[in-house]
Amino acid sequence: MVHLFENHGYKIALDVDSGSVHVVDDLVYELIPQIEKAIEAGKSDAQIAEEFGGGLMDMDKKEAVAEILELKNAGALFSKDEYEQQVAAFTKREAVVKAMCLHIAHACNLGCKYCFAGEGEYYGPCGLMSEEVGKQALDYLVAHSGGRRNLEVDFFGGEPLLNWDVVKALVKYGRELEKTHDKNFRFTLTTNGTLLTDEMMEFINHEMSNLVLSIDGRPEVHDRMRPYHNGKGSHEGLVEKYKKAADSRNQFNYYVRGTYTHFNTDFSEDVLYLADQGFEQISVEPVVAPPTEAYALTEEDLPVLIEQYDRLADEMLKRRRAGKPFNFFHFMIDLEGGPCVYKRLSGCGAGCEYVSVTPWGDIYPCHQFVGQEEFLLGNVKDGIKNTELRDEFHNCNVYSKPACKDCFAKYYCSGGCMANSQHFSGNIYGAYEIGCELQRKRIECAIMLKVAEAEDAEKEQEN
Repeated sequence: MVHLFENHGYKIALDVDSGSVHVVDDLVYELIPQIEKAIEAGKSDAQIAEEFGGGLMDMDKKEAVAEILELKNAGALFSKDEYEQQVAAFTKREAVVKAMCLHIAHACNLGCKYCFAGEGEYYGPCGLMSEEVGKQALDYLVAHSGGRRNLEVDFFGGEPLLNWDVVKALVKYGRELEKTHDKNFRFTLTTNGTLLTDEMMEFINHEMSNLVLSIDGRPEVHDRMRPYHNGKGSHEGLVEKYKKAADSRNQFNYYVRGTYTHFNTDFSEDVLYLADQGFEQISVEPVVAPPTEAYALTEEDLPVLIEQYDRLADEMLKRRRAGKPFNFFHFMIDLEGGPCVYKRLSGCGAGCEYVSVTPWGDIYPCHQFVGQEEFLLGNVKDGIKNTELRDEFHNCNVYSKPACKDCFAKYYCSGGCMANSQHFSGNIYGAYEIGCELQRKRIECAIMLKVAEAEDAEKEQEN
């Protein structure tokens, strides 16, 4: 499968199954789909050369066809899908747990209007995780991690800083487990930042591999959706606090992370606002909400949102060339190595390789399923009891999802978010169409930026 697209003046051919990216001229761009159809019809290279090579004097066309066929025979164009044959073995392998989302607090001091967790309480009782339950969760992770040494743990909420002493105690316990079980914990904290202190940051910088700081961008955008429970906006003071935190981590291993909604479809302004404040690691993501909500994204928003991604990519290119680069999470892509084949096929591994644990020790496939009793897998004390549900998640991959099989983006999004699929199609094997459209656009922009980066490096080397 070859995906052709134009972006920022480049004509690009992505060979989906090999991952090869080619910048082509107008003639090659025109010929590729015609030759692809000829190959599918079973025509030989000689037949293709004769049919598409033009007359005796049309040397440009002959050279273009020869170049295309050379790439084909090198496995860099019209390559075959070798992954589909591996998917059976992939689904049969025994999955080990490698990552855990610890719900340290089912409580929050903010009342974010788009919160999928019902303002941090997951539509259930408030609660803080005890040190005992947290230790049982880490024991469970170690016991079910098999031979995997690196383990990921995200302290999540609600707002985890409401239960800070337990966070510190569990990090300490994790370090003890590292020594006795030859494991390496990579801790992450996700916070709304309102309770963050210098003392906390000192601990975070020493112990946390990553830090996620929630902020939606411009003050008016942020305050509209992220107020305190009394209605007051929460933006005031956050930027300076976050700048201090980002600088203390040398502008690495953190993200300022926001959400855009129907109310700010000009979200590129929010990304650039954050970049202008000095943040170099930025993630602003589309809200996922039922269509009944006024802030939910609609199909009518798509043309504007797609244009915004193009505008953002263009501005990022200009800033990089001006020596003022920043990273945007959804434009980060690895065209040379990238994830292993299993991750390319199944994504985050929710429900088998990645699980969420509530303050009471209940295990769910991920944080977006917490509180939905039909997705309860088990408990950290007794283990997974709903093995049928676990296997359903384990078997979910880009080949078991009909909407993914023929999509050029499948190896980059790995089938997308299973929670979004469930909430919008009623099945984890379904698709969230708006999310898919936005993902495809982000991948095209990301590839374009890589192409431009390579071109700039080549020009610099020549000079």
